[in-house]
Amino acid sequence: MPIRVLPSELIDQIAAGEVIERPASVVKELAENALDAGARHIEIDAERGGISLIRVRDDGAGIPAAELTAAVARHATSKIATLEDLEAIATLGFRGEALPSIGSVSRLRITSRAAGAEEAAAITVDGAAVGAVRPAAHPLGTSVEVRDLFFNVPARRKFVRSEATELAHIVRLVERLALSRFDVGFRLRHGTRVLLETPATAGADAQVLRLDAVLGKDFAAGAVPIRHAAGPVMLSGWVGLPTRSRAQPDQQFWFVNGRAVRDRLLMNAVRLSFRDVLYHGRHAAYVLYLTLDPALVDVNAHPAKLEVRFRDSRQIHDFVFRAIERALSATRPNLLHPAVAVRPAGNGALPSRSPVYPGAGSAPLAFADAAPDPWALAQLVRDAPAPLPAGEQPLGAALAQLHGVYILAQNQDGLVLVDMHAGHERVLYEQMKAERASGPPATQRLLTPIVIELKAHELSALLERRGDFEQAGFELDALGETRLAVRAVPALLDARDVGDLVTAWVRDLVVDADTHHLEAAADRFLGTLACRSAIHAHRRLTIPEMNALLRQMEATERANQCNHGRPTWTRLSLQQLDQLFLRGR
Repeated sequence: MPIRVLPSELIDQIAAGEVIERPASVVKELAENALDAGARHIEIDAERGGISLIRVRDDGAGIPAAELTAAVARHATSKIATLEDLEAIATLGFRGEALPSIGSVSRLRITSRAAGAEEAAAITVDGAAVGAVRPAAHPLGTSVEVRDLFFNVPARRKFVRSEATELAHIVRLVERLALSRFDVGFRLRHGTRVLLETPATAGADAQVLRLDAVLGKDFAAGAVPIRHAAGPVMLSGWVGLPTRSRAQPDQQFWFVNGRAVRDRLLMNAVRLSFRDVLYHGRHAAYVLYLTLDPALVDVNAHPAKLEVRFRDSRQIHDFVFRAIERALSATRPNLLHPAVAVRPAGNGALPSRSPVYPGAGSAPLAFADAAPDPWALAQLVRDAPAPLPAGEQPLGAALAQLHGVYILAQNQDGLVLVDMHAGHERVLYEQMKAERASGPPATQRLLTPIVIELKAHELSALLERRGDFEQAGFELDALGETRLAVRAVPALLDARDVGDLVTAWVRDLVVDADTHHLEAAADRFLGTLACRSAIHAHRRLTIPEMNALLRQMEATERANQCNHGRPTWTRLSLQQLDQLFLRGR
């Protein structure tokens, strides 16, 4: 077949394949045009999941009648004129592809009245065939109707999913739009049903109402606000507490300069900031806004504008990571945000030596033996401190130990249960990180190197990150293509545990391709060491020892979760206890 110039209709349909993936893509392009036009209220109607009809009406600036024909032409836009404009783009749309792409695969009608115009005007595009501009009746603003989507592209129509599936994508898209602009009202209808209606809001309290409308009331109630700036970059929004994590990543929203994006770099920064507090298999919930100089970000990386590129991606990654990590460091026991969470099965305890409490000296604590007397528990309760603790002690005063796993305590509001292994693990981990930050780690050389068998690609990846492991106090060397020699280990590590601990740790953690910040390897080692060293199940504690652990947890950052993300404590209020026993009825 000879080389030939493609017909304009086919060119439009090829472009439409990049921009218009499904009905939700049409809603996205039209709603973003409305926002760029200064709309303060946007109404979206759909029928049959958007295949039969999509109508987007706004109260924006409108399109002058003389510009309607240009508006449906390829690469015609009012957003940019020069390369300098493209490099500092601040609008949501700018490529000039949306309307002609939509018109090439549907029956499109645009009706608009610009500010100052005596009457509105309309234009139709039927499968890329552009009609004449005609007078019409319409208030200030624009209405765009898209009917019979993909009617002339049968192959594309076959890939459209069920009505319910396509409608779900539209709802998800409108939710993102509603979260991107609190100052704009949105209404989404499917047929005669109103699926989402969010009036324009102003102020923090009103923003919470919109969060409730889009994400449910549980989100705002279990989230902490974030606002952090550094130079021309600012991060704001809300991050859900680790105890409000979700089974699916369905409440993760990123906005860059008001544009909804799915950026791996930003999502990875959040994931890393949760690495010490989120239980495996769970997903954080967040609504985050990154604002920066448009010249520092390239939004022209994808036809659908869902991906962006940062001029200094590493700096942006670390900025986001540190800001969220700082906010999560305050998730320690307090009365305002009780850690009410269901504890995963299993106690997560591992064999260990006698634990050492920070600030209690270097000698291990003495543990009380289990008393054979069946009335020993009652005696412990009678010997417990009588006065309730002040509000500065949210974990309360210890009463007893349950099954050698949990600490039972009371505070001024009710009953507190603490997983002693999980709580002590977090205390040790944070202490070890603080000691490491104060100077280089102490190491001990081994008389005989520990040799570990690895796969060739695992060993290669490990040696590439040798500097990370050296920060933790290791000295590593290769003995051939599949054998690793450990010649020095951190002084904190008991020589009896080196073989098992290093083998398990390296095999599990060496190939973490998504983790690239410098502290990753050292932190993972300290987390494993803290888990191995913390109090394990069935070790008996005295009442003073229990209280010492509770006070340490209250003073420790991120103490609401252990290093694996499991909750460390929960609380039952007096009101909840009364309900359990039907008191007052």
